[in-house]
Amino acid sequence: MKIIKRYLSTEITTSTLLVFAALLMLFAFMDLIHELGELGKGGYRLPHILAYVLLSVPGHIYELFPIAALIGSLFALAQLVANSEFTVMRVSGVSVPRMALTLVEVGLLYSALTFVIGEFVAPPAEQFAQQLRAKAITGVIAQEFRSGLWLKDGRNFVNVAQVLPDSILQDVNIFEFDTEHRLRSISQARRAEYVSNNLWRLREVVQTNFAEDKTTVNRIDAADWHSVLEPGLLSVLLVVPEQMSAWNLYSYVQHLRDNNQQAARHEIAFWNKLIYPFAVLVLMVLALPFAMYQQRVGGVGGRIFAGIMLGLTFTMLGRLFTFLGLLRDWPPFWSAVIPTLIFLTLAVGLMWWGERR
Repeated sequence: MKIIKRYLSTEITTSTLLVFAALLMLFAFMDLIHELGELGKGGYRLPHILAYVLLSVPGHIYELFPIAALIGSLFALAQLVANSEFTVMRVSGVSVPRMALTLVEVGLLYSALTFVIGEFVAPPAEQFAQQLRAKAITGVIAQEFRSGLWLKDGRNFVNVAQVLPDSILQDVNIFEFDTEHRLRSISQARRAEYVSNNLWRLREVVQTNFAEDKTTVNRIDAADWHSVLEPGLLSVLLVVPEQMSAWNLYSYVQHLRDNNQQAARHEIAFWNKLIYPFAVLVLMVLALPFAMYQQRVGGVGGRIFAGIMLGLTFTMLGRLFTFLGLLRDWPPFWSAVIPTLIFLTLAVGLMWWGERR
């Protein structure tokens, strides 16, 4: 059994790594093609593009590993069936549950690697990539802290507490400095609405002006604010919950709760971060019943296509339940775990049905 286990592990690992390398190169190439369309904007040059693509690789590794494991396992097992090796293993006394256990043992390493990359490598790399891109194109330097989004706009520093739908900013603080880096004014707006062409309309503004010998405070119902900041840039500067680490998500959820703010999206993202690595195990086990019915002659391409469709279905199902959880106010844990449970049930059901045939 140890020889069979070692052989299965080698075949599955080899196929998975080949599929994973192909998918990774494909996505990196697509990123490169997309970014070349931005070449020449501001100071965005080819070295920036290559750095951006390279920094995006860890995020793709995290996203693609479960799908690569599914396709690689399906391909390796289908080849074993086509070469009658699968039949020999079954005749030798290797049961389907035992094969599934071998897949789980191999997948545990993949799950651990997926978690490590998603927790410690991909989030800082993705954040740095987005900041590098934004700084090269617009000259904006930004960083998100628990106090909100901070960015440098020319000689000014801007703090945005929260970004709402429809390009609305809540609790905006604008710190204006002169050429000698002396603070000249602070504008505090309850909200800011985007008008057009980098023009924002500030509402309920309290403006504090610092002169040489006095300080004045003015209250204005509305004021115009010209800034390089625009709605399209906000989506780049802000770190979306899905790209944050589980630890940062947990800390940020506690921060939102302490301030009585909506935390459902971040809670779902937190549970997704914890559950997603186990999707590798579920998808690898799901590959087994599909390979069991592989015909000896041909049909491998069809099974690979089925694997790709299953991977895409799993990804879309995860996003669907995330949106449904937000809309229906479902418990965040169940919104994150249901897609994995559905595929686990499918895998177990297909193996049970195959054993009874």
